[in-house]
Amino acid sequence: MLVGFARTSTTHQKYSLEAQIENLTKAGCEKIFSEQVSAVASQRPQFDAAMEFVRDGDTLVVCSLSRFARSIRDLTKQIDLLEAKNVSLKILDMSLDTSSPTGKLLLNLLGCVSQFERELLLERQKVGIEKAKAAGKFTGRKATARAKSQQIQDLLASGLKAPEVAKQLNIGVASVYRYKD
Repeated sequence: MLVGFARTSTTHQKYSLEAQIENLTKAGCEKIFSEQVSAVASQRPQFDAAMEFVRDGDTLVVCSLSRFARSIRDLTKQIDLLEAKNVSLKILDMSLDTSSPTGKLLLNLLGCVSQFERELLLERQKVGIEKAKAAGKFTGRKATARAKSQQIQDLLASGLKAPEVAKQLNIGVASVYRYKD
C-alpha cells in the first residue's frame, strides 16, 4: 500500500499543502496524512500517525526529503523505524525509492547534503543579521514585558490589578501574568 504524508511549516502555506496532497494522490497513495507544523516542532501528530499506520510491505511517500526529516539524525531515526517495519520510503521530487540498495545509498548521501545545505543557510542568515545590526538596520525585537518585569511586580505589589498594570505599561494582560513572578 502507498501511504502519503504531506506537511507545511505554517498555515500560510495552504496551497503548498494542497499541491502536495494532489501529487501524492497522483502517485497512487491510498491513504494520506497531512499536517501544518514545523519540522522542528516536538509534536508532529499526523507524521507519528503515518509512521504508526504503515505496515510490512507498504511504502511511505513524501513529496520532498524536507517533508520527512530535517537533519541526518532525524532521517536515520525515521528510516530505522521504517526498516524495522519492512516499509520503504519514496521521495517524489528526487524519484528516490529506498526499496533498493541504490535508493538507500542515495537517500543517505542526499540526507547529508540536505543537512549541510540547511546549516549553510543558517550561517548565511546569521552573517546577514550581523551585517544589518552593524549598519543599524536590524535592532531585533522591541523591548518586551520581560524588560518590565520588575515594574510589573512593583505595580502588582502596590495593589493594582493585572489589567490596570497592562494598561499602564502598554502591554498585554497575558504578559503581566507571564512575568508577575
